[in-house]
Amino acid sequence: MGNFETIIFEKKEGIGYVTLNRPRVLNAYNLRMRDEIYQVLGAVRDDPEVMVVIFSGSGERAFSVGADITEFLTAPSPVIARQARWERDVWGLFLSIPKPLIAALHGYVLGSGLEMALCCDLRIAAENARLGLPEITLGMIPPAGGTQNLPRTIGRAKALEMLLSGQWIDAREAYRIGLVNQVVAPQDLLPAAEGMARKIMSRSALAVRYAKEAVNRGLELSLEEGLELERKLAAALLATGEEMK
Repeated sequence: MGNFETIIFEKKEGIGYVTLNRPRVLNAYNLRMRDEIYQVLGAVRDDPEVMVVIFSGSGERAFSVGADITEFLTAPSPVIARQARWERDVWGLFLSIPKPLIAALHGYVLGSGLEMALCCDLRIAAENARLGLPEITLGMIPPAGGTQNLPRTIGRAKALEMLLSGQWIDAREAYRIGLVNQVVAPQDLLPAAEGMARKIMSRSALAVRYAKEAVNRGLELSLEEGLELERKLAAALLATGEEMK
C-alpha cells in the first residue's frame, strides 16, 4: 500500500493500525484524509492477514476535532464543499466492514471524529477524552451518520440532548451512557485496545464475523426477522464446524 499524507497504516500480528496523522490541526478530517481512509478500509476489508482494526489519533491533544473548516472557506460555496466532502461514501464503507473495528479515543473527539468512532464496533476512551457533535452550534447537523448512529448507540433521549445542544461530555459520562466500552488512563489506551483486539482474535473468526453481522443487520429488522437471521447464521456456522475451534 502506498504512502499516505494524512494517516499512518501499519499491520502487525493480525491487527491493522490506522492512525489519523494531522496532529498540528488536531487530526481534522479533510478530503485527503477521506480518500486515504477510503483506500485503507478497502484494503483491510480484503486482507486475510488483518483480523481486527484499531483506529487512533496522533499527538497528545485529539483523536479528531472533526471536519477541517478551512476547506469550506476556500470552496465556491459551503453547499458545494459539503457535497464534495461526502461524495465518496467512506462512512458506508466503514459500516460494511465485516471485521471488528476498535476506536482508541483521546483528547478531543468531535464532529466527524465522533462519527468515525461511532462507525467502529467498540470504543475505548482515555480519561482525558471530550466527546461531542457540535454541528448545531454552526447551524448544521452531522452529515456522516451522527443522527442515526448516536441514538442507536446511547438511546434517543440522550442522543437528542447531545445533538440539539451541541453539548460535549467527558469520558466518564460517555461510559455511563454506553457511548464507550472502557475508560483507561491515557498511557493505557493503546494497550487496552490491543488487549481487546487480541481477545477477539482468540475466538473463531467466522463466529466473530457472524455475531457482528447478526447485531448490525438485526438492528434494522423486527425482532421476529432478527431472530430468523440469528438462526440462519447460527446454522451456517454449525455447518462449518468453525464454532468448535
